[in-house]
Amino acid sequence: MSEHFAMLPRRAAGTTLPAVLLLSVLLPVGPATAAGRPAADPSPSASQAPLPVVVNELADNAPCRPGSTVTARAEPWTQSLLGLDAAWALTRGSGTVVAVVDTGVDGAAKALSGRVTAVGDGGNDCVGHGTFVAGLAVGGPVEGLPFTGVAPQARVLAVRGTDLRGHATADSVASALQQAVAGGAKVAVVPFALASSSLALDAALRSAAEHDVLVVAPAGPDSATNNGEGAPPPRDYWPAAADGVLSVLDFGADGSRLTEAPEPKHADLAAPGDRVVGIGPRGDGVLTGSGPSLAVGLVGGAAALVRSYRPGLTAAQTAARLTATAFPADVPRLDVAAAVSATVAAPGAAPTSARPAVLPRPVSDGGARRRAVAITLGATGVAVTVGAAAWAVPRGRRRGWRAAH
Repeated sequence: MSEHFAMLPRRAAGTTLPAVLLLSVLLPVGPATAAGRPAADPSPSASQAPLPVVVNELADNAPCRPGSTVTARAEPWTQSLLGLDAAWALTRGSGTVVAVVDTGVDGAAKALSGRVTAVGDGGNDCVGHGTFVAGLAVGGPVEGLPFTGVAPQARVLAVRGTDLRGHATADSVASALQQAVAGGAKVAVVPFALASSSLALDAALRSAAEHDVLVVAPAGPDSATNNGEGAPPPRDYWPAAADGVLSVLDFGADGSRLTEAPEPKHADLAAPGDRVVGIGPRGDGVLTGSGPSLAVGLVGGAAALVRSYRPGLTAAQTAARLTATAFPADVPRLDVAAAVSATVAAPGAAPTSARPAVLPRPVSDGGARRRAVAITLGATGVAVTVGAAAWAVPRGRRRGWRAAH
């Protein structure tokens, strides 16, 4: 009870103690984000089995990752935050091809069924990372799953940029990106943060720009690889550091990043990336994971919506639109609905939109806040009434209940 009293101001003279006690019990107290809203809890409930974690790569000779059998019971925090309904009223990404240059994409996954075209062996995903990212970008609704991808009617071009165990090099990513361009993709999600580029990767990125393909890549890796010696200094990673690539950083439900994640020198856009929930290549369950390599899937889906609804925009204009309509922050934060619907008058001008300017939606509290406010107002009314009676009754008795002059 003491924590509630600590949150209350000193009671004013004439306020009855019962009213203060009632207020202290009824007002909710809990963690809040920087914007003052209750922080969403992205973790599974105590009664739910922990979700298996998606990985970027496997050890040599390791077996393929097994399918998940754990199902999600609640809407993930990312789904509530993105507020996709307003964007879906205009488009769901139909007619747009998103290339996922990753560990492969399993077209048999229910959320992607009928919308995956594989290049070579891109339809075989032993690691699971590519299928997870594709589900975040364009996964469709599935009965029993409380979430969907950002562009659920876009198509996927599955191109493997790694070996079977998920190990990537600049040249392997370059070859896959060239295949993505040749396959007619309008958006290429490339979830790698490589320590250096190569002549082949530089050429592939130039080819993507020449063919009007928007490349989306993580600004930095998912975790540090410095043997626990402290956070490495900020640096560039590829392909995100190349000109024309939309570089993406991640953030969590409380607005912060994982402290152990390396910091890049620069990032264009931020998207949810901490304890994200998505699909895998095997099984009907879901997995979870964290890092900018997953946040790029959400941004890639948003780019697909923009390119579907506004086909006259170039890749560069689409990237500029995503950043210009984002929520202001050190790294602007993705606003899917504004990216699709807002009107940007001129380069550098503030976007305008017919919809009211709102912050990302918090997870619903089931009306608890409204009920608490109503009860609080009622309690305040009772306190005022009691106080008035305490003043009026003695005066009436002294006058013998005669009217005052």
